[in-house]
Amino acid sequence: MKKSLIAIASAMLLMTSYAYTQAEEKSEKVKPTCPVSGKDIDKTRIVSHNGGDVYFCCPNCPKAFKANTDKFAPKANHQLVLTGQAKQKACPFAGKPVNESKTTTVAGVEVGFCCGNCLAKANGAKGDKQLAMVFADKAFLKGYKVKKK
Repeated sequence: MKKSLIAIASAMLLMTSYAYTQAEEKSEKVKPTCPVSGKDIDKTRIVSHNGGDVYFCCPNCPKAFKANTDKFAPKANHQLVLTGQAKQKACPFAGKPVNESKTTTVAGVEVGFCCGNCLAKANGAKGDKQLAMVFADKAFLKGYKVKKK
């Protein structure tokens, strides 16, 4: 009996420790970076995009962003969310209300979707492809709202 109680207590401790570790990993904040270079941002180097301020690392990156905005828009929109300037308001694919049970983490941001199909679509992509699907201008404008300055 004593050995059973010790085994149960050990198992519970392991499960609690694992759950805590998983929650801690999910809560790690992703640091906003320059959408062009991926380097640390300088908040004095700013370009307005989708109603918010996108920050860059150096004087050359804003020029590159303006020259090819479509290419860098997903990372710029992602930065708007990371810096708290934009909040999710709807599913980025369908524009419908978010189902709280249909979420996934995309580049450190928890993103909600309206249904299992949209969630599966997002989960079917990884890395920059997933980031582009969720944060490209079309999806961003459907799913996010930038706070007024």
